Amino acid sequence: MNRRDAIKAVSVIMGGTVVGANAFLSGCSVERDERVNALFMESDVALLDEIGDIIIPTTDTPGAKAVGIGGFMAMMVLDCYEEKDQKAFTDGLAKLKADFEKDHGDSFDEAPRETRTAFLNALDKEQREYGKANEKDPGAVPHYFKLMKELTLLGYFTSEVGCTQARRYVETPGRYEACIDYKKGDKAWAT
Repeated sequence: MNRRDAIKAVSVIMGGTVVGANAFLSGCSVERDERVNALFMESDVALLDEIGDIIIPTTDTPGAKAVGIGGFMAMMVLDCYEEKDQKAFTDGLAKLKADFEKDHGDSFDEAPRETRTAFLNALDKEQREYGKANEKDPGAVPHYFKLMKELTLLGYFTSEVGCTQARRYVETPGRYEACIDYKKGDKAWAT
């Protein structure tokens, strides 16, 4: 139950005698875009969830959005990245949003999945070319989409879902066997 529903329920129980009930309810009707941390707003995290869901979609296992990948990325960028990488990531996220809206006239999260996938595939090609052009420069800042992909993979495959559903998992393994035959289509083992 959200705050608005709770206030309505209390108003009904009290017969609408709460002074200023309309003011309370109207205060809840506006969608607020609040900060998640010093770098990201809730809308940024929601966009990162959508991007992660294109990178690792839901199939027979839950996708990246199901593990809250946007929040994970926001936390990792704030807590673990150097300032120049933080700037590359946040500027890149803003660029992704603006470029998508300019190219498609719609926001990323409202566009059809095929359109979003094609856009991110083109962005992936761009980041690979950027990486090749800057591979000899040790001080080059990584392309923002490469950072997004890396964080999506890291967050997903270290989550409970990634370890227990996307990969084979034995909570209490037996002895170590160095050579186990692999059959095509087998999931990788979680560690």
